[in-house]
Amino acid sequence: MIKTLTFAAMHFSIAFGVVYVMTGSIALGGLIAFIEPLCNTVGYFFHERLWERFRARAGQTRRTPALQA
Repeated sequence: MIKTLTFAAMHFSIAFGVVYVMTGSIALGGLIAFIEPLCNTVGYFFHERLWERFRARAGQTRRTPALQA
């Protein structure tokens, strides 16, 4: 869930910045920065859950193994 929340914060910031630069409107930037990433964040959460199920069915572990040096 932490990963989802940090992704949301990053997405809100990017969405606001892009809309603000394009329109010069703080209000419009804020509105779009709230609605668009919220929809994507919810989608991302369920996308991750579906991939966890896919990995479990494929016999893979849920955690990524540590990188070896």
